[in-house]
Amino acid sequence: MTDQSIFVACRGGGDRDGLWSPVGRLDREPDGGYRFVYTRGAKTLPGFSPFPGMDNLDTEYLSDSLFPLFANRLLAKSRPEYEAFLTWGGFDPNNPPDPIALLGVTGGRRATDSLELFICPQPDANGCFISKFFLHGVRWMPAAAIERLNTLNVGDPLNLMVDIQNPYDPNAVMVRTCDNVPDRFMLGYVPRYLARDVNFLIGRCSPGRIRLTVERVNKDAPTQQRLLCRMNACWPAGYRPCDGDEFKPLPAINSMAQTG
Repeated sequence: MTDQSIFVACRGGGDRDGLWSPVGRLDREPDGGYRFVYTRGAKTLPGFSPFPGMDNLDTEYLSDSLFPLFANRLLAKSRPEYEAFLTWGGFDPNNPPDPIALLGVTGGRRATDSLELFICPQPDANGCFISKFFLHGVRWMPAAAIERLNTLNVGDPLNLMVDIQNPYDPNAVMVRTCDNVPDRFMLGYVPRYLARDVNFLIGRCSPGRIRLTVERVNKDAPTQQRLLCRMNACWPAGYRPCDGDEFKPLPAINSMAQTG
């Protein structure tokens, strides 16, 4: 994995409580082209079907340009909300990012979609875990919680809490405000495909070495892009994020399909 790679996560069953799992990986090649492979999660996620034009789970797909499946998740520059779209993800509209970087933060998410893209966390120059993600589950929160979310400011601390009673995900991690306990609001969840790693870090990092803060509050954005969070944590010795079996690529090295 490099900073030119992103994972593709899908929600099994397509419903609100379906299990999220990585099902593929998109790489930017040194020559500027793109490479897509399915991961083992594609064969274990209930109800998953291959993407259009990528019907074989055991094939490596190559293209000179970004595959339509992912290109269609980038807002066209001609759209009036294009600059706002970049700003919601913390990017400078005057210096648009590489498509991989943009998809990795915005997730290419759609309100009624069961697909999302994400960057596997990498250690920074100081050997710390750094990750930015949009909060999941905001649309299901009560009105009072969303009102509180809209009052947050950049840099405000947030509280991580393992949800051991969650019936859908044993690794679920809730995100709450840091108000006094009686007034503390639950705002949503860490994305499910990152929950296992975040859960691990909560157990391994000392309280002062794991922090979640507000990166951006986008009051005019859809709920799936309403709150951008930033997580900074220790990087334990030997720690390897995104290392579960579901992240491992499927295709044999010589099984390739040129699509563009």
